[in-house]
Amino acid sequence: MEAIGNVLNAINSVIWGFPKEFPLMLILLIGTGIFISFRLGWIQLRKVKHAIDITRGKYDDPSHKGDISHFQALSTALSATVGIGNIAGVATAIHYGGPGALFWMWLTGILGTSLKYTECTLAMHYRKLNPDGSVSGGPMYYIEKALGWKWLAIAFACAASICALATGNAVQANTVADMLNSDFNISVYLTGGVATLVVAVVILGGIKRIGRVTSILSPAMTVLYVAGTLAVILMNIDKIPGAIAEIITGAFSPKGATAGFAGATFMHCLVWGIKRGLFSNEAGQGSAPIAHSAAKTDEPVREGTVALLEPYIDTLTICTLTGLTIVITGAWDAVDATGKALALNGAPLTSYAFEKGLTFMGGYGGYIVTAAVLLFAISTMISWSYYGDRSIQYLIGDKAVMPYRLLFCVMIFWGATNRLEVVWTFGDIGLGVMTIPNLISIIALSGVIVKMTKDYYSKEHKVFK
Repeated sequence: MEAIGNVLNAINSVIWGFPKEFPLMLILLIGTGIFISFRLGWIQLRKVKHAIDITRGKYDDPSHKGDISHFQALSTALSATVGIGNIAGVATAIHYGGPGALFWMWLTGILGTSLKYTECTLAMHYRKLNPDGSVSGGPMYYIEKALGWKWLAIAFACAASICALATGNAVQANTVADMLNSDFNISVYLTGGVATLVVAVVILGGIKRIGRVTSILSPAMTVLYVAGTLAVILMNIDKIPGAIAEIITGAFSPKGATAGFAGATFMHCLVWGIKRGLFSNEAGQGSAPIAHSAAKTDEPVREGTVALLEPYIDTLTICTLTGLTIVITGAWDAVDATGKALALNGAPLTSYAFEKGLTFMGGYGGYIVTAAVLLFAISTMISWSYYGDRSIQYLIGDKAVMPYRLLFCVMIFWGATNRLEVVWTFGDIGLGVMTIPNLISIIALSGVIVKMTKDYYSKEHKVFK
Protein backbone atom coordinates (compact mmCIF):
# COMPACT_ATOMS: atom_id res chain seq x y z
CA MET A 1 0.00 0.00 0.00
CA GLU A 2 2.93 2.34 0.68
CA ALA A 3 4.19 1.86 -2.87
CA ILE A 4 0.75 2.66 -4.26
CA GLY A 5 0.63 5.77 -2.08
CA ASN A 6 4.00 6.95 -3.40
CA VAL A 7 2.89 6.51 -7.01
CA LEU A 8 -0.36 8.39 -6.38
CA ASN A 9 1.52 11.22 -4.65
CA ALA A 10 3.89 11.54 -7.61
CA ILE A 11 1.01 11.75 -10.10
CA ASN A 12 -0.88 14.20 -7.89
CA SER A 13 2.14 16.51 -7.59
CA VAL A 14 2.35 16.76 -11.38
CA ILE A 15 -1.35 17.55 -11.82
CA TRP A 16 -1.69 20.04 -8.97
CA GLY A 17 1.86 21.28 -8.39
CA PHE A 18 3.60 21.82 -11.74
CA PRO A 19 5.23 24.21 -12.02
CA LYS A 20 5.66 25.08 -8.34
CA GLU A 21 5.69 28.82 -8.99
CA PHE A 22 2.10 28.77 -10.27
CA PRO A 23 0.61 25.40 -11.22
CA LEU A 24 -0.88 25.20 -14.71
CA MET A 25 -4.00 23.58 -13.25
CA LEU A 26 -4.74 26.74 -11.28
CA ILE A 27 -4.09 28.96 -14.29
CA LEU A 28 -6.53 26.88 -16.35
CA LEU A 29 -9.24 26.93 -13.67
CA ILE A 30 -9.04 30.60 -12.71
CA GLY A 31 -8.35 31.77 -16.24
CA THR A 32 -11.30 29.89 -17.75
CA GLY A 33 -13.63 31.16 -15.03
CA ILE A 34 -12.62 34.78 -15.61
CA PHE A 35 -12.76 34.42 -19.40
CA ILE A 36 -16.26 32.89 -19.44
CA SER A 37 -17.61 35.33 -16.82
CA PHE A 38 -16.61 38.32 -18.95
CA ARG A 39 -17.81 36.75 -22.22
CA LEU A 40 -21.25 36.15 -20.68
CA GLY A 41 -21.43 39.56 -19.02
CA TRP A 42 -21.32 38.02 -15.53
CA ILE A 43 -24.56 36.14 -16.05
CA GLN A 44 -24.16 34.59 -12.59
CA LEU A 45 -25.02 37.98 -11.08
CA ARG A 46 -27.77 38.99 -13.50
CA LYS A 47 -29.98 35.89 -13.73
CA VAL A 48 -30.27 34.57 -10.18
CA LYS A 49 -33.99 35.41 -9.88
CA HIS A 50 -34.81 33.61 -13.13
CA ALA A 51 -32.84 30.59 -11.91
CA ILE A 52 -34.91 30.47 -8.73
CA ASP A 53 -38.17 30.74 -10.70
CA ILE A 54 -37.17 27.83 -12.93
CA THR A 55 -36.11 25.68 -9.98
CA ARG A 56 -39.39 26.12 -8.15
CA GLY A 57 -41.21 24.74 -11.18
CA LYS A 58 -42.62 27.89 -12.74
CA TYR A 59 -41.80 26.70 -16.26
CA ASP A 60 -42.03 22.90 -15.84
CA ASP A 61 -43.76 21.07 -18.68
CA PRO A 62 -44.32 17.29 -18.30
CA SER A 63 -44.45 16.93 -22.10
CA HIS A 64 -40.82 17.95 -22.48
CA LYS A 65 -38.28 15.22 -23.14
CA GLY A 66 -36.11 14.12 -20.24
CA ASP A 67 -36.13 11.94 -17.15
CA ILE A 68 -36.42 14.28 -14.16
CA SER A 69 -37.68 17.76 -13.23
CA HIS A 70 -35.54 20.90 -12.92
CA PHE A 71 -35.66 20.59 -9.14
CA GLN A 72 -34.71 16.91 -9.20
CA ALA A 73 -31.82 17.65 -11.56
CA LEU A 74 -30.61 20.39 -9.23
CA SER A 75 -31.06 18.09 -6.22
CA THR A 76 -29.16 15.27 -7.90
CA ALA A 77 -26.30 17.60 -8.84
CA LEU A 78 -26.31 19.25 -5.40
CA SER A 79 -26.33 15.89 -3.64
CA ALA A 80 -23.08 15.17 -5.47
CA THR A 81 -21.56 18.59 -4.75
CA VAL A 82 -22.97 19.43 -1.31
CA GLY A 83 -21.27 16.75 0.71
CA ILE A 84 -17.96 15.73 2.14
CA GLY A 85 -16.29 18.68 0.44
CA ASN A 86 -18.35 21.02 2.60
CA ILE A 87 -17.33 19.27 5.80
CA ALA A 88 -14.02 17.46 5.36
CA GLY A 89 -12.91 19.41 2.27
CA VAL A 90 -13.12 22.82 3.93
CA ALA A 91 -11.44 21.47 7.04
CA THR A 92 -8.61 19.97 4.98
CA ALA A 93 -8.09 23.26 3.11
CA ILE A 94 -7.85 25.20 6.37
CA HIS A 95 -5.64 22.56 7.99
CA TYR A 96 -3.06 22.75 5.19
CA GLY A 97 -3.56 26.30 3.91
CA GLY A 98 -4.82 28.20 6.96
CA PRO A 99 -8.01 30.30 7.23
CA GLY A 100 -7.03 32.21 4.10
CA ALA A 101 -7.73 29.11 2.02
CA LEU A 102 -11.44 29.84 2.49
CA PHE A 103 -11.01 33.09 0.56
CA TRP A 104 -9.71 31.17 -2.45
CA MET A 105 -12.62 28.76 -2.12
CA TRP A 106 -14.90 31.80 -2.44
CA LEU A 107 -13.10 32.76 -5.63
CA THR A 108 -13.69 29.34 -7.17
CA GLY A 109 -17.35 29.65 -6.17
CA ILE A 110 -17.88 33.05 -7.80
CA LEU A 111 -16.10 32.11 -11.02
CA GLY A 112 -17.54 28.61 -10.88
CA THR A 113 -21.10 29.85 -11.34
CA SER A 114 -20.36 30.88 -14.93
CA LEU A 115 -18.61 27.56 -15.59
CA LYS A 116 -21.58 25.58 -14.23
CA TYR A 117 -23.95 27.59 -16.42
CA THR A 118 -21.82 26.99 -19.50
CA GLU A 119 -21.19 23.28 -19.13
CA CYS A 120 -24.79 22.44 -18.18
CA THR A 121 -26.26 24.47 -21.03
CA LEU A 122 -23.96 22.75 -23.51
CA ALA A 123 -24.79 19.34 -22.06
CA MET A 124 -28.52 19.95 -22.49
CA HIS A 125 -28.09 21.19 -26.05
CA TYR A 126 -25.98 18.24 -27.20
CA ARG A 127 -27.52 15.47 -25.10
CA LYS A 128 -28.42 12.11 -26.64
CA LEU A 129 -31.95 10.69 -26.62
CA ASN A 130 -31.78 6.92 -26.13
CA PRO A 131 -34.15 4.42 -27.82
CA ASP A 132 -35.79 3.63 -24.47
CA GLY A 133 -36.74 7.27 -23.98
CA SER A 134 -34.02 8.06 -21.44
CA VAL A 135 -31.30 10.62 -22.09
CA SER A 136 -27.52 10.69 -21.84
CA GLY A 137 -25.47 13.82 -21.71
CA GLY A 138 -22.33 15.44 -20.45
CA PRO A 139 -19.07 16.93 -21.72
CA MET A 140 -18.22 13.82 -23.76
CA TYR A 141 -21.25 14.50 -25.97
CA TYR A 142 -20.66 18.20 -26.55
CA ILE A 143 -16.94 17.63 -27.08
CA GLU A 144 -17.68 15.07 -29.78
CA LYS A 145 -20.74 16.67 -31.42
CA ALA A 146 -19.75 20.33 -31.30
CA LEU A 147 -15.98 20.09 -31.67
CA GLY A 148 -15.56 16.74 -33.38
CA TRP A 149 -12.74 15.89 -30.99
CA LYS A 150 -13.60 12.26 -30.36
CA TRP A 151 -10.23 11.60 -28.74
CA LEU A 152 -10.82 14.31 -26.12
CA ALA A 153 -14.37 13.07 -25.52
CA ILE A 154 -13.02 9.59 -24.86
CA ALA A 155 -10.34 11.03 -22.56
CA PHE A 156 -12.99 12.88 -20.57
CA ALA A 157 -15.29 9.87 -20.29
CA CYS A 158 -12.40 7.67 -19.13
CA ALA A 159 -11.41 10.26 -16.54
CA ALA A 160 -15.01 10.70 -15.40
CA SER A 161 -15.56 6.97 -14.94
CA ILE A 162 -12.41 6.81 -12.81
CA CYS A 163 -13.22 9.99 -10.88
CA ALA A 164 -16.65 8.59 -10.02
CA LEU A 165 -14.93 5.64 -8.35
CA ALA A 166 -12.56 7.96 -6.49
CA THR A 167 -13.88 11.44 -5.67
CA GLY A 168 -17.55 10.54 -5.77
CA ASN A 169 -17.23 7.18 -4.08
CA ALA A 170 -14.09 6.05 -2.25
CA VAL A 171 -13.50 9.44 -0.60
CA GLN A 172 -17.09 9.55 0.64
CA ALA A 173 -16.95 6.01 2.03
CA ASN A 174 -13.61 6.68 3.69
CA THR A 175 -14.92 9.76 5.49
CA VAL A 176 -18.01 7.96 6.77
CA ALA A 177 -16.01 4.97 7.97
CA ASP A 178 -13.45 7.23 9.67
CA MET A 179 -16.13 9.24 11.48
CA LEU A 180 -18.15 6.23 12.68
CA ASN A 181 -15.00 4.46 13.82
CA SER A 182 -13.81 7.56 15.68
CA ASP A 183 -17.16 8.37 17.31
CA PHE A 184 -18.59 4.91 17.97
CA ASN A 185 -15.69 2.50 17.40
CA ILE A 186 -17.61 0.86 14.55
CA SER A 187 -15.42 -1.31 12.33
CA VAL A 188 -14.58 0.27 8.97
CA TYR A 189 -15.34 -3.10 7.38
CA LEU A 190 -18.86 -3.07 8.81
CA THR A 191 -19.43 0.50 7.65
CA GLY A 192 -18.09 -0.34 4.20
CA GLY A 193 -20.36 -3.36 3.90
CA VAL A 194 -23.53 -1.58 5.00
CA ALA A 195 -22.83 1.49 2.82
CA THR A 196 -22.26 -0.77 -0.16
CA LEU A 197 -25.63 -2.46 0.30
CA VAL A 198 -27.53 0.80 0.84
CA VAL A 199 -26.10 2.48 -2.26
CA ALA A 200 -26.54 -0.66 -4.36
CA VAL A 201 -30.27 -0.81 -3.61
CA VAL A 202 -30.71 2.72 -4.94
CA ILE A 203 -28.37 2.86 -7.94
CA LEU A 204 -29.58 -0.37 -9.45
CA GLY A 205 -32.91 1.40 -9.95
CA GLY A 206 -31.52 4.00 -12.36
CA ILE A 207 -31.73 7.80 -12.60
CA LYS A 208 -35.45 8.10 -11.80
CA ARG A 209 -35.00 6.37 -8.46
CA ILE A 210 -31.81 8.36 -7.89
CA GLY A 211 -33.71 11.60 -8.60
CA ARG A 212 -36.49 10.69 -6.15
CA VAL A 213 -34.08 9.76 -3.36
CA THR A 214 -31.76 12.75 -3.77
CA SER A 215 -34.67 15.22 -3.99
CA ILE A 216 -35.50 14.15 -0.41
CA LEU A 217 -32.03 13.54 1.00
CA SER A 218 -30.35 16.66 -0.39
CA PRO A 219 -32.66 19.29 1.19
CA ALA A 220 -32.93 17.31 4.45
CA MET A 221 -29.21 16.93 4.97
CA THR A 222 -28.54 20.54 4.01
CA VAL A 223 -31.07 21.88 6.53
CA LEU A 224 -29.64 19.71 9.30
CA TYR A 225 -26.06 20.77 8.72
CA VAL A 226 -26.75 24.46 8.09
CA ALA A 227 -28.80 24.65 11.30
CA GLY A 228 -25.82 23.33 13.25
CA THR A 229 -23.33 25.79 11.75
CA LEU A 230 -25.71 28.72 12.26
CA ALA A 231 -26.12 27.77 15.91
CA VAL A 232 -22.34 27.85 16.42
CA ILE A 233 -21.98 31.14 14.55
CA LEU A 234 -24.84 32.87 16.38
CA MET A 235 -23.43 31.80 19.74
CA ASN A 236 -20.09 33.33 18.76
CA ILE A 237 -21.35 36.22 16.67
CA ASP A 238 -18.98 38.70 18.33
CA LYS A 239 -16.05 36.79 16.80
CA ILE A 240 -17.29 37.05 13.21
CA PRO A 241 -15.48 40.32 12.27
CA GLY A 242 -12.18 38.95 13.55
CA ALA A 243 -12.68 35.65 11.73
CA ILE A 244 -13.44 37.37 8.42
CA ALA A 245 -10.38 39.61 8.84
CA GLU A 246 -8.24 36.54 9.54
CA ILE A 247 -9.58 34.81 6.42
CA ILE A 248 -8.92 37.80 4.13
CA THR A 249 -5.48 38.67 5.48
CA GLY A 250 -4.53 35.00 5.61
CA ALA A 251 -5.34 34.63 1.92
CA PHE A 252 -2.46 36.91 0.97
CA SER A 253 -0.19 36.70 4.02
CA PRO A 254 -0.62 33.24 5.51
CA LYS A 255 1.12 32.68 8.80
CA GLY A 256 2.21 29.66 10.77
CA ALA A 257 0.11 28.39 13.62
CA THR A 258 0.74 26.64 16.93
CA ALA A 259 -1.04 23.48 15.85
CA GLY A 260 -1.00 21.34 12.72
CA PHE A 261 -1.11 24.16 10.19
CA ALA A 262 1.28 23.33 7.35
CA GLY A 263 0.69 26.21 4.97
CA ALA A 264 3.09 29.06 5.53
CA THR A 265 3.27 30.35 1.96
CA PHE A 266 0.89 32.21 -0.29
CA MET A 267 1.01 29.54 -3.01
CA HIS A 268 0.30 26.74 -0.54
CA CYS A 269 -2.78 28.59 0.71
CA LEU A 270 -3.93 29.34 -2.86
CA VAL A 271 -3.52 25.77 -4.09
CA TRP A 272 -5.40 24.20 -1.20
CA GLY A 273 -8.20 26.75 -1.36
CA ILE A 274 -8.79 26.30 -5.09
CA LYS A 275 -8.29 22.52 -5.03
CA ARG A 276 -10.81 22.05 -2.24
CA GLY A 277 -13.12 24.67 -3.76
CA LEU A 278 -13.26 22.61 -6.94
CA PHE A 279 -13.71 19.41 -4.95
CA SER A 280 -16.68 21.02 -3.22
CA ASN A 281 -18.59 22.73 -6.04
CA GLU A 282 -17.25 20.73 -9.04
CA ALA A 283 -17.60 23.79 -11.27
CA GLY A 284 -15.79 23.18 -14.54
CA GLN A 285 -15.18 19.55 -13.64
CA GLY A 286 -17.90 18.31 -15.97
CA SER A 287 -19.83 16.18 -13.49
CA ALA A 288 -22.97 18.27 -12.92
CA PRO A 289 -23.79 18.49 -16.67
CA ILE A 290 -24.35 14.73 -16.66
CA ALA A 291 -27.16 15.13 -14.12
CA HIS A 292 -28.63 18.31 -15.58
CA SER A 293 -28.81 16.85 -19.08
CA ALA A 294 -31.51 14.47 -17.79
CA ALA A 295 -33.88 17.34 -16.95
CA LYS A 296 -37.24 17.71 -18.69
CA THR A 297 -36.95 20.87 -20.77
CA ASP A 298 -36.63 21.96 -24.37
CA GLU A 299 -34.59 25.03 -23.43
CA PRO A 300 -30.90 24.22 -22.73
CA VAL A 301 -30.15 27.70 -21.39
CA ARG A 302 -32.97 27.31 -18.88
CA GLU A 303 -31.31 24.30 -17.28
CA GLY A 304 -27.93 26.01 -17.39
CA THR A 305 -29.44 28.92 -15.51
CA VAL A 306 -30.66 26.53 -12.82
CA ALA A 307 -27.16 25.06 -12.54
CA LEU A 308 -25.53 28.40 -11.79
CA LEU A 309 -27.23 28.33 -8.38
CA GLU A 310 -25.10 25.41 -7.23
CA PRO A 311 -21.86 27.22 -6.31
CA TYR A 312 -23.93 29.84 -4.48
CA ILE A 313 -25.51 27.14 -2.34
CA ASP A 314 -22.47 24.93 -2.03
CA THR A 315 -19.37 27.12 -1.76
CA LEU A 316 -20.54 30.64 -0.98
CA THR A 317 -23.06 29.48 1.62
CA ILE A 318 -22.37 26.04 3.11
CA CYS A 319 -18.56 26.05 2.79
CA THR A 320 -18.50 29.54 4.27
CA LEU A 321 -20.57 28.41 7.24
CA THR A 322 -18.21 25.48 7.82
CA GLY A 323 -15.13 27.67 7.49
CA LEU A 324 -16.46 30.30 9.89
CA THR A 325 -17.36 27.58 12.40
CA ILE A 326 -13.80 26.23 12.31
CA VAL A 327 -12.16 29.66 12.51
CA ILE A 328 -14.30 31.35 15.18
CA THR A 329 -14.01 28.36 17.52
CA GLY A 330 -10.25 28.22 17.06
CA ALA A 331 -10.51 24.52 16.23
CA TRP A 332 -8.06 24.79 13.33
CA ASP A 333 -5.31 25.97 15.68
CA ALA A 334 -6.29 24.08 18.83
CA VAL A 335 -3.99 22.60 21.46
CA ASP A 336 -4.71 20.24 24.33
CA ALA A 337 -4.33 20.93 28.07
CA THR A 338 -0.57 20.34 27.90
CA GLY A 339 -0.11 22.75 24.99
CA LYS A 340 0.40 19.98 22.44
CA ALA A 341 -1.06 20.58 18.99
CA LEU A 342 -4.21 18.57 18.25
CA ALA A 343 -3.48 18.84 14.51
CA LEU A 344 -6.98 17.71 13.55
CA ASN A 345 -7.81 17.31 9.88
CA GLY A 346 -10.83 16.49 7.71
CA ALA A 347 -14.24 15.76 9.21
CA PRO A 348 -12.85 15.30 12.78
CA LEU A 349 -11.69 18.95 12.66
CA THR A 350 -15.19 20.15 11.76
CA SER A 351 -16.67 17.85 14.40
CA TYR A 352 -14.34 19.32 17.03
CA ALA A 353 -15.41 22.84 16.00
CA PHE A 354 -19.05 21.85 16.60
CA GLU A 355 -18.18 20.42 20.01
CA LYS A 356 -16.41 23.65 20.99
CA GLY A 357 -19.13 25.86 19.55
CA LEU A 358 -22.16 23.97 20.88
CA THR A 359 -21.07 23.64 24.50
CA PHE A 360 -24.69 23.51 25.68
CA MET A 361 -24.92 20.05 24.09
CA GLY A 362 -22.44 18.66 26.57
CA GLY A 363 -19.88 17.44 24.05
CA TYR A 364 -22.43 15.90 21.70
CA GLY A 365 -22.39 18.74 19.17
CA GLY A 366 -19.97 16.82 16.99
CA TYR A 367 -22.62 14.18 16.35
CA ILE A 368 -24.41 16.68 14.11
CA VAL A 369 -21.37 16.46 11.84
CA THR A 370 -21.44 12.66 12.07
CA ALA A 371 -25.07 12.58 10.94
CA ALA A 372 -24.42 15.09 8.18
CA VAL A 373 -21.37 13.17 6.95
CA LEU A 374 -23.46 10.01 6.75
CA LEU A 375 -26.29 11.64 4.78
CA PHE A 376 -23.97 13.71 2.59
CA ALA A 377 -21.77 10.75 1.69
CA ILE A 378 -24.59 8.34 0.85
CA SER A 379 -26.32 10.95 -1.29
CA THR A 380 -23.09 11.88 -3.06
CA MET A 381 -22.24 8.27 -3.84
CA ILE A 382 -25.71 7.71 -5.25
CA SER A 383 -25.42 10.69 -7.61
CA TRP A 384 -21.86 9.95 -8.69
CA SER A 385 -22.82 6.40 -9.62
CA TYR A 386 -25.00 7.92 -12.33
CA TYR A 387 -22.14 10.13 -13.55
CA GLY A 388 -19.91 7.08 -13.79
CA ASP A 389 -22.34 4.82 -15.60
CA ARG A 390 -23.21 7.53 -18.17
CA SER A 391 -19.50 7.83 -18.87
CA ILE A 392 -18.99 4.10 -19.21
CA GLN A 393 -22.10 3.87 -21.40
CA TYR A 394 -20.54 6.43 -23.74
CA LEU A 395 -17.28 4.47 -23.88
CA ILE A 396 -18.55 0.90 -24.21
CA GLY A 397 -22.33 0.90 -24.44
CA ASP A 398 -25.32 -0.21 -22.36
CA LYS A 399 -23.87 -3.64 -21.73
CA ALA A 400 -21.15 -2.11 -19.55
CA VAL A 401 -23.46 -0.12 -17.25
CA MET A 402 -24.45 -2.89 -14.85
CA PRO A 403 -20.90 -4.30 -14.46
CA TYR A 404 -19.70 -0.75 -13.79
CA ARG A 405 -22.34 -0.25 -11.10
CA LEU A 406 -21.15 -3.44 -9.43
CA LEU A 407 -17.55 -2.19 -9.57
CA PHE A 408 -18.77 1.09 -8.11
CA CYS A 409 -20.19 -0.81 -5.13
CA VAL A 410 -16.90 -2.69 -4.67
CA MET A 411 -15.02 0.63 -4.57
CA ILE A 412 -17.25 1.81 -1.72
CA PHE A 413 -15.85 -1.00 0.39
CA TRP A 414 -12.30 -0.29 -0.81
CA GLY A 415 -12.58 3.38 0.11
CA ALA A 416 -14.01 2.64 3.54
CA THR A 417 -11.21 0.26 4.49
CA ASN A 418 -8.11 2.12 3.21
CA ARG A 419 -5.98 4.96 4.58
CA LEU A 420 -7.32 8.51 4.33
CA GLU A 421 -4.20 9.89 2.61
CA VAL A 422 -4.24 7.24 -0.13
CA VAL A 423 -7.97 7.58 -0.82
CA TRP A 424 -7.99 11.40 -0.91
CA THR A 425 -4.91 11.53 -3.16
CA PHE A 426 -6.65 9.12 -5.54
CA GLY A 427 -9.65 11.47 -5.45
CA ASP A 428 -7.54 14.56 -6.22
CA ILE A 429 -6.01 12.83 -9.24
CA GLY A 430 -9.44 11.88 -10.57
CA LEU A 431 -10.62 15.44 -10.00
CA GLY A 432 -7.77 16.92 -12.00
CA VAL A 433 -7.73 14.56 -14.98
CA MET A 434 -11.49 14.96 -15.40
CA THR A 435 -11.42 18.76 -15.23
CA ILE A 436 -8.69 19.49 -17.78
CA PRO A 437 -10.45 18.23 -20.97
CA ASN A 438 -13.73 19.84 -19.92
CA LEU A 439 -12.16 23.28 -19.40
CA ILE A 440 -10.43 23.04 -22.77
CA SER A 441 -13.78 22.34 -24.45
CA ILE A 442 -15.52 25.18 -22.56
CA ILE A 443 -12.97 27.65 -23.91
CA ALA A 444 -13.30 26.24 -27.43
CA LEU A 445 -17.12 26.45 -27.31
CA SER A 446 -17.36 29.88 -25.66
CA GLY A 447 -18.70 31.43 -28.86
CA VAL A 448 -21.48 28.84 -29.03
CA ILE A 449 -22.59 29.46 -25.45
CA VAL A 450 -22.60 33.24 -25.96
CA LYS A 451 -24.89 32.88 -29.00
CA MET A 452 -27.24 30.46 -27.20
CA THR A 453 -27.46 32.82 -24.23
CA LYS A 454 -28.28 35.84 -26.37
CA ASP A 455 -30.90 33.91 -28.34
CA TYR A 456 -32.67 32.65 -25.23
CA TYR A 457 -32.78 35.91 -23.31
CA SER A 458 -33.89 37.93 -26.34
CA LYS A 459 -36.96 35.80 -27.02
CA GLU A 460 -40.28 37.59 -27.10
CA HIS A 461 -42.22 35.08 -25.00
CA LYS A 462 -44.04 35.31 -21.72
CA VAL A 463 -41.13 34.19 -19.59
CA PHE A 464 -39.50 37.58 -19.94
CA LYS A 465 -42.54 39.87 -20.14
